[in-house]
Amino acid sequence: MDPKIAHAYAARIEAELTQNILPFWIQHAVNREHGTIEGSLTNDLRKDPSAARGALLSSRVLWTYSSAYRKYHNPEYLDMAHLAYADLENNFRDQEFGGYFWSIGSDGKPLQTRKQVYGQAFAIYALAEYHSASGLSAPRQQAIELFQLLESHAKDPEAGGYFEAFSREWKNIDDVRLSVVDLNEPKSQNTHLHVMEAFTNLMRVWPDAKLKQSQTELIEIMLGKILSPTTHHLNLFFAKDWTPRSDAVSYGHDIEASWLLMEAAEVLGDATLLSRLTPIIQKIADVTLVEGLDSDGAIYNEGRAGKITDSNKEWWPQAEAVVGFLNAYQYCNDERYLQAALRCWDFIESKLVDKEHGEWFRGVTRDGSLLQYQLKVSFWKCPYHNGRTCIEAASRLRAIAAAAQSSKRPFLFA
Repeated sequence: MDPKIAHAYAARIEAELTQNILPFWIQHAVNREHGTIEGSLTNDLRKDPSAARGALLSSRVLWTYSSAYRKYHNPEYLDMAHLAYADLENNFRDQEFGGYFWSIGSDGKPLQTRKQVYGQAFAIYALAEYHSASGLSAPRQQAIELFQLLESHAKDPEAGGYFEAFSREWKNIDDVRLSVVDLNEPKSQNTHLHVMEAFTNLMRVWPDAKLKQSQTELIEIMLGKILSPTTHHLNLFFAKDWTPRSDAVSYGHDIEASWLLMEAAEVLGDATLLSRLTPIIQKIADVTLVEGLDSDGAIYNEGRAGKITDSNKEWWPQAEAVVGFLNAYQYCNDERYLQAALRCWDFIESKLVDKEHGEWFRGVTRDGSLLQYQLKVSFWKCPYHNGRTCIEAASRLRAIAAAAQSSKRPFLFA
């Protein structure tokens, strides 16, 4: 790898973050009158004041700007983090039963009071990051208490793992789906992936023995129950006893999981686990390259049995692919992964970055046409995937350049 090329890509990626993504949300996605995050914004910046809002978006904005402030020390980023934290706490926290409501109406009243474990995980993830950025002790304690709620109410004491959702009072409910496109099954890959991600971040600020034990158990579930040993894809939905309920493949989740697993092992400080994971993430990266990568450098949304079932190219799988392939290169030292990461970034710049109104489009079809009627800010469309990718990718590319100059292997982490 030519260090000059790595540094050039790092500079481009960092500029995208600091000159486009981060300013966009500060300028266009804040309701200044109410001190909240807007629930809906079209590509041409039209707002919908009647839109419901989710704790998920406020959590993701909180994580993004807390992380950006830690990296760049720009006071505007910390101000945005303060705003997102106040939004989350004042509008979504359940003061009676703990945790966070899934959504509120445009009038600010709770709409879906269910406790979606996926949503609680992102709150933990964001609160831990905000504690590190702000130095405030309350967010750390809130993250700890939320972890304890999940351990008490959401953990399966028999088959392991975490159930999908509960009522406001943490009681069982019939419909546990994360969204209308998901299956109504008690366990999912998506929730477990992001609970693991949240525990990783909480461990950075609270290296508690019980947390480490739960994280170790969760990683083993990811490897032994969720990851298929034959296809090297992550199964998506499961019965209570971990019987797979779907054969669909999400290429974005596969490659995202590959680097989040390594990050979890790194923070645990488990060298044996890291060695065990290296060939596993290589297999995930390989099958993503073979099955999920188009000739233009982007990865498809979904497949089944080696065939593409959704050829659209949404923003978040591309973002995760950049980091996932860089991570695979750093641990496996295979040039194919590095080139895949760079080509995917080229695709993002060419097709997904909105050069007129800012931020990224939600996605494009295989022929490059914009996905119609998709919002730029919504319940799900957020700055977390692309913001995190810019932070991660710029750091990793600089580490790769430094390693190339010193003739060492391109690890980011010792």
